[in-house]
Order: sequence, then structure tokens, then C-alpha cells
Amino acid sequence: MGFETLGLANPLLKVLERQGLVEPTPIQKTSIPLILRGGDLVGLAQTGTGKTAAFSLPVLTTLYGAERNGKFRPVRMLVLSPTRELAGQVEGVIKEFSSAVNLKSVPIFGGVPFFRQAQALRKGADILVATPGRLEDHVSQKTIDLSRVTHLILDEADQMLDIGFLPAIKRIFSLLPKNKQTLLFSATMPREIKNLSNDYLNNPDEVAVTPRAKPADKIVQQVLFLTSSEKLRALKDLVSNRQKKRILVFSRTKHGADKVVKTLVKAGLNVDAIHGNKSQNQRQRALENFKRGKCFVLIATDIAARGIDVRDVELVVNYDLPDVPETYIHRIGRTARAGASGQAISFCSVNERKNLKAIEKLIKMEIQNVSLDWKEIVRPSIVGDSELKKTGKSRSGRDKTTVESITGKNVGSKKNNNNKRNRGSRKKNLRKF
Repeated sequence: MGFETLGLANPLLKVLERQGLVEPTPIQKTSIPLILRGGDLVGLAQTGTGKTAAFSLPVLTTLYGAERNGKFRPVRMLVLSPTRELAGQVEGVIKEFSSAVNLKSVPIFGGVPFFRQAQALRKGADILVATPGRLEDHVSQKTIDLSRVTHLILDEADQMLDIGFLPAIKRIFSLLPKNKQTLLFSATMPREIKNLSNDYLNNPDEVAVTPRAKPADKIVQQVLFLTSSEKLRALKDLVSNRQKKRILVFSRTKHGADKVVKTLVKAGLNVDAIHGNKSQNQRQRALENFKRGKCFVLIATDIAARGIDVRDVELVVNYDLPDVPETYIHRIGRTARAGASGQAISFCSVNERKNLKAIEKLIKMEIQNVSLDWKEIVRPSIVGDSELKKTGKSRSGRDKTTVESITGKNVGSKKNNNNKRNRGSRKKNLRKF
């Protein structure tokens, strides 16, 4: 069954044909007919399965067929996204289709001068793709009127709740007409999302095309047990041996991401970072260079974990395991997109074993254990750093002399001991902030 059987507007079918898209994905095939009927919907699908087209194509078809009064374009379609990157990407996808049906879209998110967005809004916009925070800024300044919105889409709704946008979402709901279509799309369905659906959606259809909380089947998942001090060396070795392979590395903190970049750049590797302390221009430039192959390694915090659609990401590295197990699924979903295969390698220190256990409970499988030479090994028991010193073993299950030969690190050197003392003093200083 092709797109032509789903009831979409002819101009949109021509755009799909131009893009070489013939067969809809499962989420598109199931959702589009339901959305065209006009009812509310909750759509559950893994990242990279075509959710943006699943909600934008039927809504654009409806708006294309609707009667328009006057020259001014009131906002009729509002898409809420959790991050700037995702909002920009979603608006880019929508613009390719909306221009074909004479509809205008405008992105609204932070990091961009407010007055430029206000100027664009004064000219009129049929579609807004916005982050909740910046949208509320415009509402408070009366540069946006939401009273004529007919379609509301919550994209990656569970991440918006994780970030803490629930109060903002409730306030935005209060500004919208009651008579509207609401679509909620997400990769997972935690209890909070179910509550949100019950409170604000009207008898929604529920579409779940893949098992909940399950990574894509074509991702090879592996975990490497390391001490915190071994992680940098292991990552440097991993990246050095995969020249011109697109690699996305996730760090838990902005400071940690910058530290990784500094170390890898010093080793002569072409690396960039994307996180909340970077300006919008810096983030867009880093992401664009990663997409175009000018930079093959991108170090990111979870701000980039969802919706960043970059082709041919061969490897995702969890330098730090996430505190929220669902985040693991979104991170590794950056590889194996659109039916391709991919690999996800996680570094796990002793303090992160509980995180790994929570992840494996969520995905209902034990992740394959590998050693530093990438051979499958038996999972080591939980031990502390002091016990490892006594046994002469690393967390990877290999003795320290072998680790030295692979990473070039003298584990027992005086310099390394001094580094440990320095790290301890830094930790004490961090407690002051």
C-alpha cells in the first residue's frame, strides 16, 4: 500500500514522489488515516520511524482543503518540541511539504534573536514549530495569537516531561481553543504521558507499531566495564581505529563533554561538541559539520539525543550511562535509522552498574559484555576500585598490564597517582557550587 492510497493531498504526493518515498512506514500507514478522520491520537514509535511525516502530512492535507478567510495567516497548526535542534529539524521537514500546499511555517525557539521571530510572526504563519519556553515568551509579549489553532501536536512528549515542561504545556493548553485536534507522539509511554493523555485528549486512538521501550532490532549493543579513569583512553582508541566513521558520543554533563573534546583534539582527532552552554550558532554549525562529514565525531549531552536525524551514524558511544533508562533508547536510536544497521557501545563504571541494570530491565535483555579487545567476556562481579588494585584487574576483566599495552597508559605510575589526587581535589571544589 503506497502513499497514494492514504487520502493525502495531490501536491504532497508529488513531493513524496520527488523525494523517492513510495511506501509509508508502519507508523505513517497506521496514523495518517486516523488523523485524517479528525480525532485525537496517541502515537508510539521508536525514533527514526517517520513520526514527523506521520503527523504533518495528514494535518497539512486538512489545512490545504480548509477555507481561508482574508489575507492574514493565523496560526492553525502548533507543534511543540522539547529542544531547539528537534524543533529546527521538524520545521525543516514540514517546510518541504507545506510550501507545496501554500502554507507558511515558522520555527520558534531560544538562541535566536526574539525580534527576528516577532518580525516573521507579524507577516503571518499557518504553522508554528516551537519549544514551550520561547513560545510562552512570545505569548507574554503578545507577538503570537493561539486562539485559532485547530491542530496541536506534542512531539517527543515524554522528553518534554523529563525536561520539566509539563507546567508550561498545561499553560499552553489553557490558551488554545477547546475544539481542536490533539496529536501526541512519543517513543515511550510512561505513566505521566498516560495521565496527560487522559486529562487533555478526547478519547484518542492509540497507535503502537513497535514494542514499547525496545531499541531498534538492527543495533548491536555492547557494554565495556571500565574504571572512570580508563574511559578517555578507551574512547581515544575506539575513535582512532574508526577514521572517517560517523560516531556520536554521549556525555552526562556539559563539562564532561568539553573534557572529552579537549583530550581527543589534543590527540589530533577532528571532534566537536553540542550542549546547552554552546550558542545556537555553535550548535547548528557543529551539527551541520557532523551531517556533512566535515567532522566525524560529535560529543553530545542528551540535548541531542532525540530527533537528530543524521544519516550513516555507524556507532553511538555512551561515555556515561544515562540516569533515566528510557534515555538509553533515544540515544542509541541515532544509529540504525531508516532500516540501516548500527552499533552502540556503553562504558560502565562501578557507580553506573545500577543504571545498567535499570536499562536492561527496561529493554528486557542483557547487553553483551566485551573486553578492550572487543571479545565477548563473562560479566565481571561488582567490585570497587580498591579491590581492583589488590587483584591487579581492570573492570574489563583484563589485567592492568594488558590494559597498558592497548591504551598506552601506565596504570601504576606516579603521574597517574598524582592525577587521581588532583581529581579528588577538583571533586571537593565542585561541592562548593
